[in-house]
Amino acid sequence: MNNFDVIIVGAGLSGIGGATHLMTECPDKTFTILEGREAMGGTWDLFRYPGVRSDSDMYTLGYRLRPWRNPKAIADGPSIREYIRDTAREFGIEKHIRYGHRVQKASWNSEEAKWTIEAAVGQRVETFRCSFIYLCTGYYDYENGYTPDFPGVEDFNGTVIHPQKWPEDLDYSGKRVVVIGSGATAVTLVPAMADDAAHVTMLQRTPTYVISRPSTDIVANFFRKVLPDKLAYMLTRWKNILLWMYFYNFSRNKPEKAKEFIAKGVKSELGDGFDMTHFTPTYNPWEQRLCLVPDSDLFKVVKEGRASVVTDHIERFDEKGIRLKSGKHLDADIVVTATGLVVKIMAGLKLVVDGRDIELPSLVSYKGMMYSGIPNLAQAFGYTNASWTLKCDLTSEYVCRLLEYMDENGYASCTPRLDDPTVERLPALDFNSGYILRALKELPTQGSKHPWRLHQNYIKDLKMLRYGELVDEAMEFAPRSGAVAGSR
Repeated sequence: MNNFDVIIVGAGLSGIGGATHLMTECPDKTFTILEGREAMGGTWDLFRYPGVRSDSDMYTLGYRLRPWRNPKAIADGPSIREYIRDTAREFGIEKHIRYGHRVQKASWNSEEAKWTIEAAVGQRVETFRCSFIYLCTGYYDYENGYTPDFPGVEDFNGTVIHPQKWPEDLDYSGKRVVVIGSGATAVTLVPAMADDAAHVTMLQRTPTYVISRPSTDIVANFFRKVLPDKLAYMLTRWKNILLWMYFYNFSRNKPEKAKEFIAKGVKSELGDGFDMTHFTPTYNPWEQRLCLVPDSDLFKVVKEGRASVVTDHIERFDEKGIRLKSGKHLDADIVVTATGLVVKIMAGLKLVVDGRDIELPSLVSYKGMMYSGIPNLAQAFGYTNASWTLKCDLTSEYVCRLLEYMDENGYASCTPRLDDPTVERLPALDFNSGYILRALKELPTQGSKHPWRLHQNYIKDLKMLRYGELVDEAMEFAPRSGAVAGSR
């Protein structure tokens, strides 16, 4: 039978995390995880490009319920993938995952207080029923990354690849490589490929703020030596949360000081003779996400001459490489288009409520995890200014609290309702990264005040999601058939 209390969509970092909370905090709930791909791990199984790693420390990107025990704080992709798999094994989650189930449609029926989910399994469609959907699908299209239409790319005699579809057999030894982009993927690829390539050039239209941190956390490793495992993990987690929040708030409140601080760090790595315009963005820190490089690896390969940074615009490709608008030419054998992702929330899922098709831009986010007018559905969506898992962990806790509260009080459904005319609709994210700006018109919005406001602040979300009241003027609860609302 395909009937469950909860269906989790996605077996990536947040989906496995959500399942650990369900098994720990709602052990009586039946659930399954529908995963469109043939492996767990999400991002950390999909991306296989050289050097793939986290751009957050693992003491905050890791799960609250399972300590990160690897001595490296900035971890590589395979280590993170294994951590996710080990967590699934430890909590007995593997048996609940159904691979190759690509969710296409979810239809809510208010009379039954049930969701009907249609999932493509090869050439057939399998149907599932549940009371609550927890979407852990990430925020981007797993099928295709974003690549602009570059003039003349068909004339190029070399290889053009996107990091999201990295060929296993790509040999770049002794080759001239151009990496187009300046984000997290680009700053990871450049030092990783520089070890074997003849030369690697990072070609960027605009610079990004880049900071270096040690790949190991000496304080964390000290705590692990002298304290019990979970206590050491908790203290390190909070240390990193508070330090990162301080730096974020400092950057937003005193942007000029933050610019000076970041520039000083770059100059200390590359020396006084380096052209700092390549690491001096035109925007303020945290208007886009900062790039983190471990152990100064990007700066080292640039300083040693094995890699270089070029800030320019592409005029067109030709047979031998890329011609720039400045008149310069970059010779290349391989071009990597680290040009971003395609935002796709809910994995393209079609939502239907009581026979009415739901358009995502019509929705307003409730507490950064549910949506106006959509019953019994929550989505794990992480922070843009901190580790993804911090928010997803809190969301999973809230979902479990909500499910328990509904059971205790005889409720069949909970639906956020936006009936306050004073709430102004705002863009989903206050972020000007290209992949966000390209997608804003297709995303749900947020509101101008609580509980419709998206905080991007762990302390505020901690108070609201872990300790805050479940009942407010915006949340509408409906009793089970034959039950008395509020009865225990």
